[in-house]
Formats: sequence, C-alpha cells, structure tokens
Amino acid sequence: MRSLITLILLLAISIVNAQPAQKLVRSGNNAYNNGRFKDAEIDYRKALTKAPNSQKAAFNLGNSLYKQQNFDEAASQYLKLAQSEVKETPKANVYYNLGNSLLENKKYKESIDAYKMALRQNPKDEDTRYNLSYAMTKLQQQKKQEQNKKQEQKQQQKEQKQQQTQPKPNMSKQDANRMLNAMNNNEKRTLDKTKNKQNMPSQNMPEKDW
Repeated sequence: MRSLITLILLLAISIVNAQPAQKLVRSGNNAYNNGRFKDAEIDYRKALTKAPNSQKAAFNLGNSLYKQQNFDEAASQYLKLAQSEVKETPKANVYYNLGNSLLENKKYKESIDAYKMALRQNPKDEDTRYNLSYAMTKLQQQKKQEQNKKQEQKQQQKEQKQQQTQPKPNMSKQDANRMLNAMNNNEKRTLDKTKNKQNMPSQNMPEKDW
C-alpha cells in the first residue's frame, strides 16, 4: 500500500515539474526564434533543472550554445543526447548538429564520424551528405598542411646543421688588402723610428776636446 502511495506522489511531482519545464522550453524557443540566444540558453537550463530528462530542452540548449559560437559545450550537449535513448528528438538531427559543432572547431575527423552516424539514421539527408563531403575535404587539406609544416621544419633543421658543420669562409679580398696595408704601415713606422735613432746623437759619446 505504501509503495503505491509513493508511486502516485512521485508521478504527481513529475507532472507538476513537467508543466513549468514545458513552459520554460516554450519561452526559450520564443527567445531563440527572436535571436536572443543567451536568454534562450537560460530558459533551457532552468527547464532542465525542473525536468532533467527533457530531451527537447537538452537539444535546444545545444542549439542555443551553437548559435553563441560555444561549439565545445554545444558538442558536449549533443554527444550526451546521442549516447542516450533519444525519443523526443530524431537521432539523425542530434548527430548532424554534433557534426556541425565539431566541424566549426576544425575537428574534422570527429565531425566525419558524426555525419556518418547521422546518415545511418537518415541515409537520404542531402545536407548531411554535403557536410560529410566538405569535412572530408577539409581533413585532407589539414593533413597536407601538417605534412608541409613537418617538411619545412626538417629542411630548417638540415640547413642549421649544415651551417654549424660548414668551415669558416676564406678571408675576403678587401680584408686581405686592409690587413696588408696595416702591415705595411707598421713596417714603415718601424723603419722611420730606426732611422731617427741613427740620426740622433748618442748620449754616451764624450765631448770633443778642443
């Protein structure tokens, strides 16, 4: 008897909480449609506090985060939904939006996986097929850029190594002439000093006797 009463009370509480949650979802939808994505996010979060299992609120929260370019959190929101038993929202839409969020963050490989999952749910979706093709192209470009960057780094390392092991360059002609002139000037100064000493009287000579 007690278990039945408890079940009835829990069901009543769930119904009471569901009504405000639905109202908040509608309010969030209104804000979202008017471009007030932050206000929509707040309403959806409030709805989830009252009805944590509301998949509509969770899905729309992901959409509002995406519109605010908060792609990481949006992807996290969609991923949670994708891993749950989605009933209120088509799983193909969840995976499609997950793919878009990952694509915006340049996580091309992960976005490709998400689009493939979306196509398994809805093989005829042309938007998903187009985005999948686009993500695959971007992934190839990304790989090519990474390869080019690695090759450039290897080339730079090779050039630096060659510079370190390369012998010092020979003296330039200009430097050689400058050094030769300096040597000639030093030699000339030395000869002049010697000549001057020879012309000077020696301090040790005795005076002449007249």
